[in-house]
Amino acid sequence: MGQRILVVDDEKTIVKGIRFSLEQDGMEVDCAYDGEEALELAKQNHYDMVLLDVMLPKITGFEVCQQIREFSGVPIVMLTARGDDMDKILGLEYGADDYITKPFNILEVKARIKAIIRRTNRGREEKEKTRVVEKGNMRLDCDGRRVSIDGREINLTAKEFEVLELLMKNPGKVYSREKLLQLVWGSDYPGDVRTVDVHIRRLREKIESVPGEPVYVRTKWGVGYYFA
Repeated sequence: MGQRILVVDDEKTIVKGIRFSLEQDGMEVDCAYDGEEALELAKQNHYDMVLLDVMLPKITGFEVCQQIREFSGVPIVMLTARGDDMDKILGLEYGADDYITKPFNILEVKARIKAIIRRTNRGREEKEKTRVVEKGNMRLDCDGRRVSIDGREINLTAKEFEVLELLMKNPGKVYSREKLLQLVWGSDYPGDVRTVDVHIRRLREKIESVPGEPVYVRTKWGVGYYFA
C-alpha cells in the first residue's frame, strides 16, 4: 500500500504539482489550503508525512506544526518561500523534521519524503523489535514484563526484571555494580552496591540451572556483570 501524504499550501498551483508528482509514485495525497483545514485533516486521518507551508491563512504553518505535535509524531517537512535561517530554525524548534526552501525541485521533495519515511519506518521497526528480546531459550517481553525460559515463565520482582532487561538488551557489555545501581535504582538511591549483588544472586537463583555456574548473567571479575 502506498504512503499517505498531507500537502498544505495556499498556492493551489504548487499543491496541484506536488500532488500529481507524488501520485505518479503511487502515493495517496490529501490537500489543505489553510491552517485550520490542515489541522482537521491531521486529526481525522493517519498520514506518513505532512508537507506544510510556513505562510498559511487562518493559522500559520508553525502553529499548525506545534499543534500537530501535541497529538502526533508524524514526520513534518516545512515549505518556506524565504531562505531566512530563522525560519528554518524556528520550524525545527516547533517540531518539524526537515525544511525545503521554495522554489524547489519536485525531485528533491520526493527524495526527502522517501528518505524521511524510510528512516521513520526503520526506527519504528527497531522499536518494535526491542519490545520482545530473545536470547537462546530465554524470552523477555518488555511490555508484559514477563520472562520465560523454554516456554516456562519465571517470576521476577520489578528490579530483578529491570536488571535482566538492561543486560539482555546489551549482551556482552559489562556493567559495573555502581553503573547498575545508577541505571536501575537511580542516582539518588540511598543504598550501596551490595543491593546489586543481592539482586544478581536472586536473579541467578531463578534463571540459572546452576546458580554457582551461571550461563546467562556472568561476572567479569573486578569489573562487573554482563549477559553472555
